[in-house]
Amino acid sequence: MTLTYILIATLAGGLASVLIAASLTVSLLGRVVKNLVSLSTGVLLATALLHVLPEAFEKEGADPHRLFLTLLGGLMFFFLLEKAELYRHSHHHEDDGHHHHHHFDREQAGRGGLAVLVGDGIHNFCDGIIIAAAFLADHHLGWVTAMAIIAHEIPQEVGDYIVLINAGFTRTRALLFNALSGLAAVAGGLLGYFLVGPWQDLFPYLLVVASSSFVYVAVADLIPQLQRRLPWRETAAQLLWLAIGIGTVLLLVGSQHGH
Repeated sequence: MTLTYILIATLAGGLASVLIAASLTVSLLGRVVKNLVSLSTGVLLATALLHVLPEAFEKEGADPHRLFLTLLGGLMFFFLLEKAELYRHSHHHEDDGHHHHHHFDREQAGRGGLAVLVGDGIHNFCDGIIIAAAFLADHHLGWVTAMAIIAHEIPQEVGDYIVLINAGFTRTRALLFNALSGLAAVAGGLLGYFLVGPWQDLFPYLLVVASSSFVYVAVADLIPQLQRRLPWRETAAQLLWLAIGIGTVLLLVGSQHGH
């Protein structure tokens, strides 16, 4: 049953982003991404700090000093991975208010397109392993972790889709590339299930690595996008979607403790 849950969760992120991208126009997607970035920021930070990290520290035999060292190492690992352009987060496009130069998207999907796709594939593969580790530790934790990953996968994959469309790709081809990138999460989930399963003592440290991934994505990639000067209505919308993300996780954590 655990393996089934892992497969469903890893497939959901890629399929959800592809279905959303396929059902909306490019201009509407650009507006949706802004709200999704705020939502996923709240979900990622709340999941990491209020759910996954506490779960790791509550595991019997876990050394707090080693867990914090793992957290620091995880943050540095994802920083170096992104430096190598192997852990890319693409929520940017020419009409997103970031004032990129003309033909920015064409350059991103041209010579740099392979790096973006490879980076997203590695990112998704890591997410798959994280989901597997969470489900192996606890099914409820697995679903909350999967929700957090799906929340930030949707704006990431939709952002990639917009870049490819603006660069001249057909909708079908852009969706196909996104779907193939998303399948890497399934591969990561399968590998995580068969390799991580026997090593129960490593679960607290794997959960901390998952938290470091969530915190890094939120702080290094998403929050800087939210710190631009905006009209008060857009700022209020950002805060609202952040609160919705945090509130959703709080409700899920409360429901678990209630049982």
